[in-house]
Amino acid sequence: MTNFETLYNDVIKKSLVEKFGYKNPHEIPHLTKIVLNMGVGDGVVDKKKVTTAMEELALISGQQPVMTKARKSIATFKLREGMPIGCKVTLRSDRMYEFLERLVNMALPRIRDFHGITGKNFDGKGNFAFGIKEQIIFPEINYEKVDEIRGLDIVICTTAKTDEEAKYLLTSFNVPYKK
Repeated sequence: MTNFETLYNDVIKKSLVEKFGYKNPHEIPHLTKIVLNMGVGDGVVDKKKVTTAMEELALISGQQPVMTKARKSIATFKLREGMPIGCKVTLRSDRMYEFLERLVNMALPRIRDFHGITGKNFDGKGNFAFGIKEQIIFPEINYEKVDEIRGLDIVICTTAKTDEEAKYLLTSFNVPYKK
């Protein structure tokens, strides 16, 4: 069991019940999954960039990513249906809590001039999505081996019914976001 998982089970569950007054233990919001997505626009020209992005995402997540392919052709971008354009990973259970702990404690503080993630990224159903401009903030990535700075989208999915419950859950995990 990871540190964040024990924190959730021992501390956060009780504070959620106190704040929102849940009667049933199954009503208490929890994290379901974290989805990492890395789009590679230059993958149309050079397929090697998609494979290097997949290797970097595998280092960051600790799990093998899935290559995403174009759903339809777009002539303006010289994109054909089925061409590789990115990669994604879905983390659940222990790997999800381990990634969230590394994200909050190690990666996000390494961002230059970091003031928090904007809190406007909630979708109304308790899910929180944000983007990171550089993959090099993660300590697993070696600076010398990076050929190109790439962005990364992160979606934290919860079972919260409202954004207020999700905000309280994420602030309990010390996810830094601005209101």
